[in-house]
Amino acid sequence: MSRPVQGGASYRAVLVLPHARGLALAGALARLPYGLISLPLLLALREAVGSYGAAGTSVGVYGLLSAVLGPWRARLAERRPGALQLLAVGFAAVLALIAALALLAAGGARGPVTEAVAPVLAVVAGILPPPVGPLLRARWGVLAGGEAQRQAALSLDAVAESTVFSVGPLLGGALIAVTTPGIALAVVAAIVVLGFSSLAPVLARTAAPAPTRSDAARLGADGIGADRTGAGRRSPLRSAGFLVLLGAVAAVGAAGAMAELAAVAGWGAAVAGPLLAGFSVGGVVGGLVYGRLSWRRSPRTRMAVLGAVGGVVYLLPLLWFAPAGALPTLLVAGAVTDATLITACLLVDTAESSAWINTAFNLGVALGTSAAGMLISRDGPRVVFAVAALVPLLACAVCAASALTGARRVEPLAAQEQEMTDRHIDVASADLG
Repeated sequence: MSRPVQGGASYRAVLVLPHARGLALAGALARLPYGLISLPLLLALREAVGSYGAAGTSVGVYGLLSAVLGPWRARLAERRPGALQLLAVGFAAVLALIAALALLAAGGARGPVTEAVAPVLAVVAGILPPPVGPLLRARWGVLAGGEAQRQAALSLDAVAESTVFSVGPLLGGALIAVTTPGIALAVVAAIVVLGFSSLAPVLARTAAPAPTRSDAARLGADGIGADRTGAGRRSPLRSAGFLVLLGAVAAVGAAGAMAELAAVAGWGAAVAGPLLAGFSVGGVVGGLVYGRLSWRRSPRTRMAVLGAVGGVVYLLPLLWFAPAGALPTLLVAGAVTDATLITACLLVDTAESSAWINTAFNLGVALGTSAAGMLISRDGPRVVFAVAALVPLLACAVCAASALTGARRVEPLAAQEQEMTDRHIDVASADLG
C-alpha cells in the first residue's frame, strides 16, 4: 500500500530556489485572466449579439477549442519560446476587439456586423490562449532538485491554480458590477498583456527540460521517454502508459463534475453553493498537505490508490443522502482531485504532456456534466453519485493493471541498458589496454 511518510521537501525550500519566487508571482499574474474571463466574456458577447443563447454557444466553442488545442500550443511555445508572446498579444487583441463590440452595442450600435463578428472572434480567442500552466509545471521540474522538491513545487503550483479559479469568478463579477461587461473584458485583456510581459523574462531565465528517461521509467517501458524536444520528438499520445494516465485524469474530472451537479439537483443551488465551495477548499488543503508528504510507493501506484479513494468517497451520499453527508464527500473529493492532478504531473516533464493532462481533465468535466444531466432527468441525483463512484474505481483498476505491467516491462529494459553500459566500459578498457 502507498503510505505517506513525513519528511517531504518544505515549501520554503522550493521558494528559495533560483527564480522560484519570480516564477510563482509572474505565473499567478499570467493565470489570473483565465480565472476572471468566464463572466466578462459571456456577458460581453451577450451585449454584442443580443442573445444569451448565441453568447453561450460562442463561449462553449471558445472553451472547447481552448482545451483541445492546449497541447499543441504548449508544444509550440516549448519549441519556439517567441511564440508565447505572439499568442499572448493575439489573445489580448481579440479580447479587446470583443470588448469594443460590446461597448458599441451597449451604446446602441448593435447590428448585423457586431452580431456576426463577435462569435467569430470568440472562436479565434479559443485558438490563442497561451499555455501558462503547462509551461510553469515544466519549469518547476527544471528548478526542483529531486522528486521531493518537484512534488512540493507542483503542489504549490496546483494550489495557486485552484486559488485563481476559485477567486477569479468573484473578481470578474465584481468588475462587471462596478463597470460594464465590455470594460471588464478590456481589463482582462490588459492583465493578459501585463501577466505575460512579467512571465516571459522569467521563463527565458530558466532552462528548457533536459532529455531524460524519467518518463519512461515512471510510466513503464512504453512511457513517453521519446517525447522530447528535438528532431526525434514524437507525440506522447503514442504511449499506452500515457493514455492510461489521461484516462485516469479524465475519470477524476468526470466524477467531480457529476457529484457537483447531483448536489445542485438534490438540494438546490442555495444549499449546493457552500458544498461546492467545500470542493475547492478541499482541493487547496489537500494539495498543500500532499506536497509535504513523501511516499513509499511510486506515482503510478499512487494514481491507482487515489482512484480507489475517490471512488469510495462518492458512495457516502448514498448512505446518507443529505447536505451533511455530501459535505465531507466533496471536501475529500476536492483533495483527491488536486492530489491526482499533482501526481499525474509528476509522471511527465514536458509542457505538451502537461497540457494533455489539462485537456483530459477538462474533457472529463464536460463528459461528466453531460452524463449527470441525462441521469438526473431519468433516474434522479442518487444514481449520479453511484455512477460518480464507479468511474474512478474503474480507472483505479486500469491504473493498477498498468502499474503492474509497466513495472514488469521496465525491469528488463533497465537490465538491457545496464548490460549495454557494461559492454561500453569493457570496450573502453580494452582500448586503453
